[in-house]
Amino acid sequence: MTKYITKRILLAIVSIWIITLITFFTMNAIPGGPFNKEKATSAAVIATLEARYNLDKPLGEQYVLYMTNLLHGDWGISLHSGRDIWTDIWSRFQVSAKLGGRAAAVAIVIGIVLGSIAALTRNKLPDRLIVFFTTLGTAMPSFVLATLLLLVFCLKLSLIPVWSSSDPNYILPVIALSVYPMAYITRLTKTSMLDALNQDYVRTARAKGVSKVKVIFVHALRNALIPVITYVGPMVAYILTGSMVVENIFTIGGLGSVFVTSINNRDYPVIMAVTIFLAILMVIANLLTDIVYKLVDPRIKLD
Repeated sequence: MTKYITKRILLAIVSIWIITLITFFTMNAIPGGPFNKEKATSAAVIATLEARYNLDKPLGEQYVLYMTNLLHGDWGISLHSGRDIWTDIWSRFQVSAKLGGRAAAVAIVIGIVLGSIAALTRNKLPDRLIVFFTTLGTAMPSFVLATLLLLVFCLKLSLIPVWSSSDPNYILPVIALSVYPMAYITRLTKTSMLDALNQDYVRTARAKGVSKVKVIFVHALRNALIPVITYVGPMVAYILTGSMVVENIFTIGGLGSVFVTSINNRDYPVIMAVTIFLAILMVIANLLTDIVYKLVDPRIKLD
């Protein structure tokens, strides 16, 4: 296990380095710059600003300087606001994590429960209803659902207040973020559960007189969770960093909105920082997913 984790960490470092390389040079290949505004700025002012932030140097030298600072824990300064990037990212991530953590928990718990019910009532009314609503959930984009929820429950019915940073209400954003992954997890769980229920070890357990509850939740569900875990790892990392569209619709000041703003402002250091931060979370999520595989099914060997 230790050897495997060490190997994965080394591969993760290489993966993150490749991501920084691609992001940095692709970002700088796009015409224009962070100081090109609708209102014309004099060439002298642009040159001064570029020199201040090392943007006047060759791209290769800029990349080396950025990575050197990053390895020393310096994530840089925003070209747009002048604030420390890491401080801003961490504060915004806490907002996204509160929202994303709730949405991930709802999606995982309800998805597994509904998937199990659908498998156990195959071709019956509960299964047909679950299939109908999960198909609707996977087909409806999150920004459409978020807009409908905001329009109906906040503006028309006035049942739920609009998001406020001083008094946040997580109900609608959590629903908008969790519906698609919940529907996908439901379908995965149902398919895996049906496959597990037809395995020889389940039939053997039933023949030995093992209770139905134990057969379902100890034998069948445990093995049916492997495909679900594969999806849940990256899904949690993505949700925790914030859905850009949903956060913008509900005006939530999370990490997703920071990323959108940084792209609009061509704020190179912020774009790099958020991309690297997301890549690190994805790598950690995939590593934890592999470890959970081993905990769920001891027969899996991590070499």
